[in-house]
Amino acid sequence: MIEFPPTVFVVDDDASVRKSLVRLLKSAGYQPESCASAEEFLDCWERDPAPGCVLLDIQMPGLDGLQLQQKLQTATHPIPIIFITGHADIPMSVKAMKAGAVDFLPKPFRDDDLLDAIQQAILRDRQQRAARAERDAVAKRYGTLTAREREVMALVVRGLLNKQISYELGASEKTIKIHRGRVMEKMKVQSIADLVRAAEKVGMSPSSSAAPVGRSE
Repeated sequence: MIEFPPTVFVVDDDASVRKSLVRLLKSAGYQPESCASAEEFLDCWERDPAPGCVLLDIQMPGLDGLQLQQKLQTATHPIPIIFITGHADIPMSVKAMKAGAVDFLPKPFRDDDLLDAIQQAILRDRQQRAARAERDAVAKRYGTLTAREREVMALVVRGLLNKQISYELGASEKTIKIHRGRVMEKMKVQSIADLVRAAEKVGMSPSSSAAPVGRSE
């Protein structure tokens, strides 16, 4: 399988800045995509949310950098942001970093500083994508459980023993043991600790998980 270089989007209304950054990115082995506005970036990125990051100017006509950052936070596949700006102030930089920006670089900046920030952003993007893929895989396995197996899983995650689960669900301890074994097998886990971690990935935690009480097996 061919692995393509990460895409680095350059979003800046200054054509000369875009041109120089594209040249730098190509020399560093990245795949640059140049956009003159936030709206142009969204149109391009939403069609193909490629792995990578975005170099984003703050002050732009139309949607500005901070507004775009806020919009991207609601995306299914958020992309790491590095802000580059000639109009920086401390409150603005603090707001951007608190909202999850990888870095905030005032113009002019050193090429090495920018490339270091890009490296961090690409690493974050890979980690986020890996985490999403793992959550999706766990959710898919959870989807194979029967209603009763989900009830048993919820109670196991809460720390209940087979005898307690048997009482809770009105089923024999032997039946609960079978359901529990099937849960472990279907979720592809080897221990209760692994099952708890899997449960957290599907939004179930030991403190909040609760199995619907029923009497059917």
